[in-house]
Amino acid sequence: MSTADGSPWWRGAVIYQVYPRSFADGDGDGIGDIAGIRSRLNYLSTLGVDAIWFSPWYPSPMADAGYDVADYRDIDPVFGTLAEAEALIAEAHALGLKIIVDVVPNHCSDAHPWFQAALNGGPDAPERELFWFRPGRGPDGDQRPTDWVGEFGGETWTRTTNPDGTPGDWYLHLFTAEQPDFNWDHPKVRAEFEDILRFWFDRGVDGIRIDSAGLLVKDGSLPETLPGRPHPFRDLDGVHEIYRAWRRVADEYPDRALIGEVWMPDRQRFANYLRPDELHAAFNFDFLGCAWDAAALRESIDGTLSAHAPVGAPATWVLSNHDVTRHVTRYGRADTTFSFAAKREGTPTDLELGTRRARAAALLSLSLPGAAYVYQGEELGLWEVEDIPRELRQDPMHFRSGGVDPGRDGCRVPLPWSGETPPFGFSPDETTGAPWLPQPTDWKDRTAQAQAGDERSMLELYRAALAIRRAEPALGDGEMTWLPAPDGVLAYRRSAGFTCLVNLSGAAVPLPPHTERLLASGPLDDDLLPPDTAVWLRTAEPVSAGSDPA
Repeated sequence: MSTADGSPWWRGAVIYQVYPRSFADGDGDGIGDIAGIRSRLNYLSTLGVDAIWFSPWYPSPMADAGYDVADYRDIDPVFGTLAEAEALIAEAHALGLKIIVDVVPNHCSDAHPWFQAALNGGPDAPERELFWFRPGRGPDGDQRPTDWVGEFGGETWTRTTNPDGTPGDWYLHLFTAEQPDFNWDHPKVRAEFEDILRFWFDRGVDGIRIDSAGLLVKDGSLPETLPGRPHPFRDLDGVHEIYRAWRRVADEYPDRALIGEVWMPDRQRFANYLRPDELHAAFNFDFLGCAWDAAALRESIDGTLSAHAPVGAPATWVLSNHDVTRHVTRYGRADTTFSFAAKREGTPTDLELGTRRARAAALLSLSLPGAAYVYQGEELGLWEVEDIPRELRQDPMHFRSGGVDPGRDGCRVPLPWSGETPPFGFSPDETTGAPWLPQPTDWKDRTAQAQAGDERSMLELYRAALAIRRAEPALGDGEMTWLPAPDGVLAYRRSAGFTCLVNLSGAAVPLPPHTERLLASGPLDDDLLPPDTAVWLRTAEPVSAGSDPA
């Protein structure tokens, strides 16, 4: 189904990310599941989103929270069954919600049947050609084939043991040792994933989110990573042939979308993934990591739109996801940017300030041209949980960094739905286990139940914003025009007389002439827009922000 103006749904959709382990627990074991998700579909429908993206729910040993996939065509028993997933897709469609599933093509689990056959069959096993098995360096082969550093930090090669007990070849894993990388030079790997796409499209899935989309192709000569030389495994040109083939598969089905996770600092290289015969959309990490600063945000917005324009792709706007520090916390710090390299615990945070800025950021991101993503819990104003006991942490990023990086568990804590104490309705009353990560007791004021009906709450702000976005022809995909504004203020106009102002300065600024105040992220001071506040206005003619009313 396309939108009212006939454009594809994904060009202007609001897509809600569900992290299945942490969304809702239907069977009381403390882990979220499909039964829990199905019980909360009406919540998502009334929130006003257009689509749901599910992080991996496949059978997995869970070495990396399900991104180590053992079977791409089934559901892990902790989440439910394939039949339940099919019922979920049908129920979501009945509510007008699209479904996006996560596919992980760079690597699989070491429990995957192909990799087990590669290990058990010894050095001559044909399945070894499907991965990156290589002899070690040195006279005894006891040195790693390369000194590449992994995406989680640390080493990228693990040595095998031959069936006779002697030391064997090494295999490549850009992530954990439990996640061996596929060899995408092999036609069997390519055919397998094209079949996996068809498997899920045949079950009614509307889109595929592609994990680590830029890493699939490696330089087979295994050069070291050196300054000034092409990277041996990031963004090699050969990856585009893969996505052109995937696009041909998607085009066999009506109105399906391919959405890439593309971490790419070079905007032109990023745009290459969005050429008309490749992916339909990709995540905008430039915007996600941007500082809460008007000049920086404007540069990010302009750069994003200019990179997308030549390839005709829609921009996407993302504030948080399952891999990054929640933006209520980020925006409450002296350094409001995000990068994995700078991620540390114990950073002073003003959550009141962070919440005020997060409210303004919601109106900013939801009124820019293109599609927007909402990570579960951001509509509740949840903050990063930074005091999880070490013995309860699960993210390999934490352990592979020697405990320096706090990891990603803090943004994955189960959602609070109702009640005054944990598990806050995440699990049913007859629960048999505590939530898999502990919830802060302070979240009692952040439950969906506590916020429902409270006009001042983050939940009602999101509901109001999404209702306006759905009703406003100007919002979603389309054009925008910057308006003159004081330093520290972003002001832009969408068509049909819609104007957004975001005040990132330290002083209140006058509102421009307008006929209606549609929505504000916080209280206004008569005709002044306070700092760290955003407003949506109905305007009759092009205006200048900060000008005196006519």
